[in-house]
Amino acid sequence: MGTTVRRIGRIVLSFFFRGLLLLAPVTIILWALWQSLRFLDGIIPLDIPGLGLLTLLAIITVVGWLGTTFLYEPMAAIGEELLQRIPFLKTLFDAIKDLVEAIVGSKRKFDRPVLVRLGGAMEVERLGFITQSDLGHLGIGDGKVAVYLPHAFNWSGNLYIVPAKNITPIDARAADVMKFVVSGGVSQVDDDE
Repeated sequence: MGTTVRRIGRIVLSFFFRGLLLLAPVTIILWALWQSLRFLDGIIPLDIPGLGLLTLLAIITVVGWLGTTFLYEPMAAIGEELLQRIPFLKTLFDAIKDLVEAIVGSKRKFDRPVLVRLGGAMEVERLGFITQSDLGHLGIGDGKVAVYLPHAFNWSGNLYIVPAKNITPIDARAADVMKFVVSGGVSQVDDDE
């Protein structure tokens, strides 16, 4: 009787953990989505739930449309002049703009996945992305490249300047490599994509 109860207990416990594994990612994503929507809706506080978010989306879309019209050049010139007067803001704005362009814009930079051989006796390698091959504008000589190494379970990372000889290009989609790194190496690449 005691072994039967223990066996049933293990079965129930395994079902519990399987359910936890299935529900935890979905719950976290739904919670993050809900919190993001609440935050975005609160940027423009209106009494009707969701109207603030719709207003924000409309404003962003109109600004995007204005960016394609003849009004963009004079507005950009005024903005650039203001930024030139405040060096810290200019540096911050340029860095954020370049990062957004590198991720989703026309100047995608995270499109060359590589393995980076790190020094030391263990022959450790890390996955990364070459962001620049020519570093002459920084006064860094030939034979070195800029490699972005993302962190696991985070959308942050470090930029390293490494000898090009320590780089091995990878024959994989950049999105799959990023997903693999950010997941801590637990995500699988789908063959049907």
